[in-house]
Formats: sequence, C-alpha cells, structure tokens
Amino acid sequence: MKIYDVLTRFYIKDIENAIPFYENLLKEKCSLRFSYKEVGLELAQVGNILLLSGSDTDFKPFIETKATFMVDSVDEWRSYLLQSGAVVIRDKKKVPTGYNMTVKHPDGTIIEYVQHTK
Repeated sequence: MKIYDVLTRFYIKDIENAIPFYENLLKEKCSLRFSYKEVGLELAQVGNILLLSGSDTDFKPFIETKATFMVDSVDEWRSYLLQSGAVVIRDKKKVPTGYNMTVKHPDGTIIEYVQHTK
C-alpha cells in the first residue's frame, strides 16, 4: 500500500482564472482537468493543489474534506483504515479518473482517497 501524493483542496468559484494563477505561482502546468457532471464540479490539478470549482450548493457534500490522498489501491486502504478505527463516509465509487472513497480518520479529519486507473 502506498500514498503517491497528497493534494490540498481549494474550493473556488472561477477555475478559468485560478488555473493560470496557480500555474504561474507554482511554475507548473495543469496536469489534470475534468468535469464531474454527476456532482456539478469541475476539477483541475496544478502541482499538489486540487482546484474544485462549483457553486456553494455543489460544494456542500465535499467542503469538509481536507485533502485528497492519491493511492495505489482504494480497496487495500479501505480495509486498513477500517481496522485502524476510521469510518467510511462515502464508499468506493467509480469516478472520472478511476475510483474514490471518503473516510473520516479517528481524529475526525475527512480525507478523500483516489486510485487512478488507466
């Protein structure tokens, strides 16, 4: 089991202006961008920042999620986390980039786990 990357989540209104700002700030290009129509969000990744763009209503189910952990296997992490006292808030689900789940850690922190598939 491995965590490949930890992305800080920024909830924003205007992704078109945010992407060039963070590309310039971090001196990195946007490496991922997609619409997640089922939940009304548009997402983009610049470096270790995950930009989530949508309305306050669209953000509501996700706003308490503090970070996204990019992992090798959502299934393996799910088992480990449950044995470690975590609680699954949103179970494994197919998403545009692969699979995700949202978990509340024993300390109360809410984290999204994402496994990209090819």
